Amino acid sequence: MKLLHTSDWHLGQSFFTKTRKNEHQAFMQWLLQQVESEQIDAVIIAGDIFDTGTPPSYARELYNHFVVELQKRQCRLVVLGGNHDAVAVLNESRQLLACLNSYVIASTDLPLTEQVILLPDRSGAIGAIVCAVPFIRAKDILQSSAGTGGLEKRQALGEAIAQHYQAIYAYALELRQQQQLEVPIITTGHLTALGVSQSESVREIYIGTLDGFAAEGFPPADYIALGHIHRPQKVAKTEHIRYSGSPIPLSFDELNTEKQVVVVEFTGAKRQHIRTLAVPQFQPMQVLRGDLAELARAIPTVAANYPEQTVWLCLEVMTEDFLPDLQQRIQKLVEGSNVDILQLKRLKNAKRQALTSEQQQTLAELTPEQVFAKRLAMEDFTDETAEARRNRIQQHFTQLVSELAQGQQS
Repeated sequence: MKLLHTSDWHLGQSFFTKTRKNEHQAFMQWLLQQVESEQIDAVIIAGDIFDTGTPPSYARELYNHFVVELQKRQCRLVVLGGNHDAVAVLNESRQLLACLNSYVIASTDLPLTEQVILLPDRSGAIGAIVCAVPFIRAKDILQSSAGTGGLEKRQALGEAIAQHYQAIYAYALELRQQQQLEVPIITTGHLTALGVSQSESVREIYIGTLDGFAAEGFPPADYIALGHIHRPQKVAKTEHIRYSGSPIPLSFDELNTEKQVVVVEFTGAKRQHIRTLAVPQFQPMQVLRGDLAELARAIPTVAANYPEQTVWLCLEVMTEDFLPDLQQRIQKLVEGSNVDILQLKRLKNAKRQALTSEQQQTLAELTPEQVFAKRLAMEDFTDETAEARRNRIQQHFTQLVSELAQGQQS
């Protein structure tokens, strides 16, 4: 049995007003080629197939086209709902896609028996059992109760998610034993595991209730295919618990990580290989940093590297002075070239000295709030996305300090 794990396609994303349609189209064509050359038995998309709950018509068309083309290649498909996906949108075609050897699990609001999939290989024989766990919404597994604090809510949600994993895995074990199958058990998930590295494009999905799910809460499955984190990585230094990451960069800070999909191969119930396939970059994107003179030299060089395509740039302008006409100066640098400036950031060197401006001040003389404020001052929060991130960080810190104070009083 040969599985391909991918996630976080975010079909329909608008990237600084730019459509990603051509990139997604090129990625799907590339993925279909890999399915053929690698003889993949099943593709698992671990959540966030769409970017919003109301995806544009072209995004739905891309999705449907991929399902049909995958069916022609005798490959099964498992689609899990993510926090960006609307349950109703995924469910509207669920029964139809079932006729095309595609399994759609949009939410946990299904009988447990329908969340465990006996997944056939290319020959039609059962090749794996999949515990199909989508994004778990708190309302689906928890009952709210008055008087519970933030820490209690986090603990309750984490325990409820772990219990769901254990219940679905126990059913899969029972099913494997009943049918006397020598096949692996695959588990999926769409959440934030503790200790992972996130990017700017990842939205928090359990705001105020769950910071991250501990790896110990996962069952001992043979492979755990995760989604939600856009940077590919292993969880808790384990080979078999992985985020595949998004196939295209969903923010500029993801450009320093190679995009990939994960191929997992089994012989019987034994895992033989886990390896990754690098996804090509279909849209030229780059981050340039420097003062105006340095950027004036760098931009033409970047443009010349892609004579047949438009290059999307994020510029980080280093300047000590406030330049009211910075936007106009930058526009002059790219006039007549194949370059689009999608993001412009001002970087001031002075902010890096925020914690050392008061030379004689020690940590013992500062309150936790003052230390935290000085640390925040070192970061760049100049655009709307960054400002929203700053507010979330401040909210988490304030809540943590409050809970610690309450704990000391009790």
